[in-house]
Amino acid sequence: MKYKLLGLAIFFGITLSGIAKAICPVCVVAVGAGLGFSRWLGVDDVVSSIWIGALLFALSVWTIIWLGKKGWSFKYDGVVIFLAYYLLTLVPLYYADIVGHPLNKIWGIDKIIFGSAIGTITFVLSYLLHNYLKKKNGGKSFFPYQKVVLPVAITIIVSIIFYLLITLKWI
Repeated sequence: MKYKLLGLAIFFGITLSGIAKAICPVCVVAVGAGLGFSRWLGVDDVVSSIWIGALLFALSVWTIIWLGKKGWSFKYDGVVIFLAYYLLTLVPLYYADIVGHPLNKIWGIDKIIFGSAIGTITFVLSYLLHNYLKKKNGGKSFFPYQKVVLPVAITIIVSIIFYLLITLKWI
């Protein structure tokens, strides 16, 4: 089950990374700050990993755009970069016995893999929402920094929902 969820997150990231073409550095910094803040507070791994997934996706898209601007794009660059970020993050966590620990599971899935998949999907969908709203408004954002606020705010909301579900022992 955990591999299906990870596969789903990877699928979304690979197939939709070309759609969300303008992940900005502010988004990446905001997501990174959210991750650091949640770990500092001692929040459950599912909630912290939501931020890991969001950060990895944002970094992947940002890297793809940066390489494209430098003229360094290549066939399947999105797939390679996306897989590289996720593997370079999750594999060391696996070898450190953080990912794959038998007592760190939710619904039979590793909490970090589960949270990362949820975070990736959340960030992709929220950024697609930004693109949809911008298109509906004649190519303009409804408010300043909409492309930053929407993904970060929705990731915060999803994090709060999972935090409450875990704290109240509903999952």
